[in-house]
Parts: sequence; C-alpha cells; structure tokens
Amino acid sequence: MTNETHCPKCNSENIYSDGSLWVCPECGHEWSIFAEKSNQTEDVVDTAIRDANGNVLADGDSVTVIKELKIKGSSSVVKVGTKVKNIRLVDGGDGHDIACKIDGIGAINLKSEFVKKA
Repeated sequence: MTNETHCPKCNSENIYSDGSLWVCPECGHEWSIFAEKSNQTEDVVDTAIRDANGNVLADGDSVTVIKELKIKGSSSVVKVGTKVKNIRLVDGGDGHDIACKIDGIGAINLKSEFVKKA
C-alpha cells in the first residue's frame, strides 16, 4: 500500500483516506490507495462538438436539421431536412455551438443536438 502525501491532480497536502480511496477536499479528486503513481492517468475530457448521431463536427461541414426548430422572436421555423452548408463551430455558453446562415432566414445559431452530419 502506498502512502501518498499529495493529491496527484492539484498537488495539495490536505488529503485523507476514505476506505480504499484517497480524497482531496480541495479539488474533489479521488484515487485508489492501491494504485501506483505511474498507473494514474489524467482524466481526458472530450471537447469535440458532436451531432445527434455522435459524429464529430468541424468548421465547414454541411449538416441537416433533424427537428423542426422555432425561432425565438419570430414566426419563422427551420423545417426538418433543411440542409445547412459551411457551418462554423463556436463556443456558445447557452448550448448553441453552431453558427451558420440559412437561406430565407439568415444568420442563426443552432444546437448540435438538433442536426446530423450530411
């Protein structure tokens, strides 16, 4: 059994044992008491933007709308099957991560969960 004295994630000295886990109260990281330091890996976060089917989207892709989308503040709708060309991926804090132009509507932001890669 190894006796770690620092959190492997934030390097804090304030760690404690909880059963078979070490716990860091500062960052919330938990790891096994029996794990070797060389076996520990960093948590990998997938930041890729994916469509409704799980395909990774990229700038310049074409997508198809899979759900009728009402536009706030307007009586217009984006109909199912509308093809959108040359999308641009943006970091939308509200979940709208695709910026594009749709014929007849204009510039609009879409959520990736409502499109599929064409």
